Amino acid sequence: MALTKLTIQVERTGSNLQFDDSRQIVAGFNPGHLKFTRSANWKSQGAALRDVPELQFTGAEPRTLHIELLFDTYDTDEPAGSKRKVTELTDPMLRLTTVESHGDKHRPPVCRLRWGAAGVFFQGVLEQLEQDFVLFMEDGTPVRAKLSCTFKEWRTNYEDLNRQRTESSDVAKVWTLRRGETLAAIAAEEYLDPKCWRVVAQANDIDDPLRLQPGRMLVLPALPALPAPGDAR
Repeated sequence: MALTKLTIQVERTGSNLQFDDSRQIVAGFNPGHLKFTRSANWKSQGAALRDVPELQFTGAEPRTLHIELLFDTYDTDEPAGSKRKVTELTDPMLRLTTVESHGDKHRPPVCRLRWGAAGVFFQGVLEQLEQDFVLFMEDGTPVRAKLSCTFKEWRTNYEDLNRQRTESSDVAKVWTLRRGETLAAIAAEEYLDPKCWRVVAQANDIDDPLRLQPGRMLVLPALPALPAPGDAR
């Protein structure tokens, strides 16, 4: 079986989140390990006479992927005097941290990492890059480099909200507008109160609720928790 190389697919120029094999970086050597890190934020609730105060979840940080890559132009069949600069292989990685050569995005590109049977196993942006040039020819030509890369996970707001599988009205969601639907009907189903249509209209900058375009994505904002019957106000 032929060796399958890890590849980094780069977001296509002139489009958002579209990928194909026309823009990809192939690892010179497959990495020896993949290191994933994930952080969740918990805030302690101040309370007297407590050894273990209650914790409140305040959000999470995107996953990070740390990976070491090696690129080499020395161990090739080329004569010693005509070895290619290894920067020809590493510069595409450097450009993943720049706005340069990425069309009208005005930002570095999103990347997808894929490897053999695992397929695409990570989508994110290159947050940090360290280039360590470790071998040179007599004339100073760099021919081997070790790259330490840290990618940060990236998703669209729409994709992330849809992954939450939330069912309560105290969590924001996304709704695809169907033909004939009204904001009042959506509010009745989501918030159990058709009068909450104004909340939806305001969140989506809708001036005329009678002119709605089917297929439009609506953000359904979270509603503040209401006091239970009999609770003091």
